[in-house]
Amino acid sequence: MKTLKTPKTPNFQILKSKTLKWLLPIALFILVLVGVLFFSRYEAGAQVSVPITELSKSEYPENPADLSTRYRQYANRKLTLVKRDTTHFDFVLEPTNQHTAKIVFKNVDVSLFVPKEADWVKQNKNLETIALVDREWNRQQVSFKPQSSDIEISGGDGFEKNNLASADIANNCLNAGLWEILLSVKDGDAKKLYYQGWFTFPMGHYKNIFENNNKVSYWQHWYKLEHWQNPEGTSVDLQSLRKVISEKEIPTKFLENEQFIQSGEQKRKFKLVFGDNLHTWKELQNSDVKFATFTPPGRYDVSKPWSNKYWRIANFEKAILRTVKSSASEQPLQELELLFKDQKTGGENRFFASGFDLNKIPQLAVSDYSKGLYMPMGIGIPPFYQSYDDLKKLPPFKSPYVSVLLDSQNKWLNHHDTAIDGVVMHRDKDNSQLLHFYFLSYERHSIVGHYLITLE
Repeated sequence: MKTLKTPKTPNFQILKSKTLKWLLPIALFILVLVGVLFFSRYEAGAQVSVPITELSKSEYPENPADLSTRYRQYANRKLTLVKRDTTHFDFVLEPTNQHTAKIVFKNVDVSLFVPKEADWVKQNKNLETIALVDREWNRQQVSFKPQSSDIEISGGDGFEKNNLASADIANNCLNAGLWEILLSVKDGDAKKLYYQGWFTFPMGHYKNIFENNNKVSYWQHWYKLEHWQNPEGTSVDLQSLRKVISEKEIPTKFLENEQFIQSGEQKRKFKLVFGDNLHTWKELQNSDVKFATFTPPGRYDVSKPWSNKYWRIANFEKAILRTVKSSASEQPLQELELLFKDQKTGGENRFFASGFDLNKIPQLAVSDYSKGLYMPMGIGIPPFYQSYDDLKKLPPFKSPYVSVLLDSQNKWLNHHDTAIDGVVMHRDKDNSQLLHFYFLSYERHSIVGHYLITLE
């Protein structure tokens, strides 16, 4: 009788088994290495040397800032962050040459630059998402007085000590931690930029401050803070934001045939607006106008134009003025709603600016519109620009101001994609019962529309 032999294992199966034996440890090692590298980003030392990026005029020709003739004469600095306590830090700008001064931002409360949610926002996950996204993706530039105890200037050739007009820290409108330092000098009645440096605030400290601010794990929200998350379609519960006391439709005219007006930063930034044969707001809103895109570390890139969806607001219908009780204030405040017919869907889109005091809105000439209420979109957000003293008086999480763009179902529309990043309001210089309202374009490069509202 013939004995049956056990079939041999094919060579490829043996090879496969051996390959798996050495691939698995390698894969595990790579995973561990990636994890170590990821979490090492969140180390937080008491004193940290932070790399700082400076760009010359040739490296950044699109820079829309009003540059001083002294620009880059006091450059090549180093930055050190010194932790004073849980939330306070010194920002030490150190020179690398004899003529440049050492400038220290002393004991800065960094918790005011890191998102902190109001309690009434935390109770609603949808509002929480929108609040965090817009809080980190709007510019917050804070100015410090050179003569105050917040700033210390020493050494150098004396120019900076005698002529520094403003020292600013900006949390720019990009990923969490991308910040800037800006130094300006007096030039007649104006301020002109002579130094700008971009840096990443140490993410370990950012994480710790966020957790201290909000009493939650940073990992619940880290991705939406460090990477753009588009919450378009998120339902917005307006009743959680405010309670309506009274309302009325008010006469409002869209000045569609008015030619462009420019003031403030729009004068400097209009060169970053790309469109042909545009003269009026109506032409602008019905065009494919594009804007230079804001990119890391915090500069404008003309090679990556940002498009618009102005068809969402191109057909103005009416305006409603309300008196409201904000969740953030005991005082009755005002809310303005503008309604538009969507050119593509035929539906109704609703723009809200809520939680402001009409009596505190300044009276200005149209040419000075940029000195009015000048605010970004979002919930619990600071102004684009303010002083450190004002920031301490009214931290963003205590602000009653809210601004959102919604569809007819009260679902959040992405105002960045629409190419609207904020609003301006002021009362008429000669008639306090006339309110001027303007949309600000993406990155505030331009005004998008001018609406004249009769309050009486």
